[in-house]
Parts: sequence; structure tokens; C-alpha cells
Amino acid sequence: MSFREQLNAIDSDASARPAGPVVELTASPFASDTYKLLKERMHLKLLDRFDLAALETLQPDALRQEISTMVGRLLQEEPEALNDIERRTLIRDIQHEMLGFGPIELLMADPTVSDILVNSPTSIYVERRGRLELTNVSFTDEKHLLRIIDKIVSLVGRRIDESSPMVDARLPDGSRVNAVIAPVALDGPMMSIRRFAKIPLRMNNLVNDLKSLTPPMAQMLEGLAQAKVNMLISGGTGAGKTTLLNILSGFIPESERIITIEDAAELQLQQPHVARMETRPTNIEGKGEITQRALVRNALRMRPDRIVIGEVRGAEAVDMLQAMNTGHEGSLTTIHANTPRDALARLENMIGMANLNLPHRTVRQQIASAITVVVQVLRLIDGRRKVTSIQEITGMEGEIVTMQEIFTFHQTGMSPDGQVRGHFHATGVRPKFMERLHAYGVELPDSIFDPEKHYE
Repeated sequence: MSFREQLNAIDSDASARPAGPVVELTASPFASDTYKLLKERMHLKLLDRFDLAALETLQPDALRQEISTMVGRLLQEEPEALNDIERRTLIRDIQHEMLGFGPIELLMADPTVSDILVNSPTSIYVERRGRLELTNVSFTDEKHLLRIIDKIVSLVGRRIDESSPMVDARLPDGSRVNAVIAPVALDGPMMSIRRFAKIPLRMNNLVNDLKSLTPPMAQMLEGLAQAKVNMLISGGTGAGKTTLLNILSGFIPESERIITIEDAAELQLQQPHVARMETRPTNIEGKGEITQRALVRNALRMRPDRIVIGEVRGAEAVDMLQAMNTGHEGSLTTIHANTPRDALARLENMIGMANLNLPHRTVRQQIASAITVVVQVLRLIDGRRKVTSIQEITGMEGEIVTMQEIFTFHQTGMSPDGQVRGHFHATGVRPKFMERLHAYGVELPDSIFDPEKHYE
């Protein structure tokens, strides 16, 4: 099938499909070699004829119009005339190439896509509603993919090359990017993009739309954030830890100064007084690294009311716990762990990475006195995210940190269509932190801890 025939077929298919928020991934004939060659030829001609220095002064809308005008002129020099649909498709894709991130720009514009996974130039998957789908989007070749990866990482002042073949970066909208190239990637460059909603989720979205937790659980978590209770959000990859962290941070009073520390900045705090810091990898000479631990130490000198760490994963756990124990109450962080108990064990291991040679009992006392609540989030096998447990750390018994569960999600089975069945319920335990909530003017009715009330 020729380039023209593919475009006409695509246009007729598109007119038959119902309208909706999902971006049409087949809106351009990505599989056509003829189309790819034409687009690459147009792109190279544009780079030759454009005054790049002058273009930098133009606003994005004006630049898009300038590209559209120039492509129209260049197409007049082509031997084969194109119709309006073909011209619009080509102009849009070249605009994406020059101003955006090439072929994946369409995926980035799709609000239903939560993850973009590039396994090779011709193998690109997306996640929608918790399910992975193969797309027909592709890059021209490995050089094309490498060019887009380099464009993304250079936006945040990072680099990727043979001496540094792995990189974490972020997009302007806060989405997290990880890229790996040779010699680490055996089958060519790979990239994964963890997207964040342009309009951040709120607690009512988790409660009413996604059913990730119940109104009583949300009410309690909101009270904990307002009462400056130290919380640890635990969960696996893609479980929604950062999303929940963002939402909980929204309950921090606007009068407080918040310091955020992240490997790749992705938090979307809405408060007016937020100071953001980000780690830095080593330069080409192997120097200049700034770790999370150094940033946590520096944050203590910046007069913070709250310290929010995107994810604790190393020796910075020591300084984080010390900060929580020395007046920086209401701090929040996330950790990779499968259960609340595992989260505490991981924290203990991270403190060991600081080479302080502290006795186990001393380390656990630090943890028990610093952290009050552990919130466990889980990605179920059907792709939905749930807050499966909220537990309070109550102290020490011997050398064991004691915990009590306040809310839990109990899975009862699977529906015929593959959906997880289960219900939320309180355990009937009245937490010790209720006195602290009362001192901060947060009043929770005793009825929310009724174990007889079940929520689907």
C-alpha cells in the first residue's frame, strides 16, 4: 500500500470511529517507509534553511506557524503532490519532531496513557487503566530514538553516553523518565516514561472515582497531614506512592514552609511556600555528585516546617529519621516495600548503609519514635490501585517495633471479567494518635473506626 493509500484508509477509518478523549495513535502512517523518508527529508531541509538563532526568540505558537509555512513551501518542491490530509499529518509530525519528542508526542497528548515503555525503535507499549498495550508508533531507527532521549535528558542538564549509559530525568510536566543505552541495553536504546496528570488528582478522585480508599480513611489521612504526623508511604513500583504523597501534601497548611528533596523532581505541591531540591549525578570526570543525604542535611539549615522526600532509598534514611525526631514533624516520604513491616525492615537496612554501626535496638527505637503511620498502597492484578493498609507504630516491645492496623482492604476473590473483589473495613482499633489530632483541632468521629462498616 502506498503512502497516499495508507493515509486515505486511515482517514476513512477515523471518520467511522466514535469521538472521545483518546488520541488517535493511527492518525499518521507510522508503518510506511515512504512516509518516514519524506518526513526525514523535510526535517533535514528545515534545519538547513531555518535561522535557528532567530527561531529561539519566537513564541511556541509563532514557531509552529513558521514551521507549517516552511513545510508548505518545501512540499511544493516535491515531485508528488499531497492532499490536505497528508499535508496536515506531515506538518504535525514535523512540528512534534522539532518542538516536542517526536513520535511519542501523540502518546504524551493522550490523557488515558499513564506509562510509555519504549523497548526498541519499533516496539513501544503504553499502559492504560492498568493494562499494557502495544502501539503502532515507531521511531525511524536507533539514531532517531537516541536523538529524542538526548533531547529529553539535556532539558534537565543531564547526559547519557557510553561512559554513563543510564539516566533518570523528568519532562517539563513532571513525568519521570528513565533511559538506558548500550553497552547496558543489549538490544538498543530503551526508555520508560512514568506520566503524571496535567491536572493533579485530589483525594475525592481517589475516593469517588478510583475507589482507592474509603471516605473514613481519607478523612483520617487528611487529619494526620494537618496535625503534623510523620508518615511513610510504602508500596511497589507503580502502586501510586508518589500520587498519594502529592495528595497528602495538599493538606499541609499554606502558612508552612516545605522543602522537597527528590532524585528527579516530580512532586506537584500546590502550596505557595515550597523550596525544591534535586540530586545531581557525577559529571564526566566522576565528580560533582550531590546525593539525597547531602540535600537532607542541607534542608535542616533552611528553616523547614516540613521536609518531603520523594523516595528514601539509601543512607539518607539516617538524616531523615533524625530530622523527624528533632522538631521537623509532619514530614512525608515514600519507600519501596510490599508490606508495612517490610518497610520498617528496609528502613533499618538503609540506616546500616550509613556505616554508623548502631545496635539493632537503637535503630529500631529511632524508627519507632520518628514515624507514626505507615500507609501501604498496592497495585492489584487487575491494574487498580488500592490503599490496602494503614498502620500505626505504637512503640517497642523488647527489640520489636510494635504496630497496630487501623484500616485494611480484604480481597475476597475475582469477578468473571477479571476484576478483583474485596472490601475495606476498619479493624476496630482506636489509634493512639487521636490525642495529637485533638490537640491540633482535628476531630474524627468514633464511628469511622466501626469494624462492622464495609466499603466496596
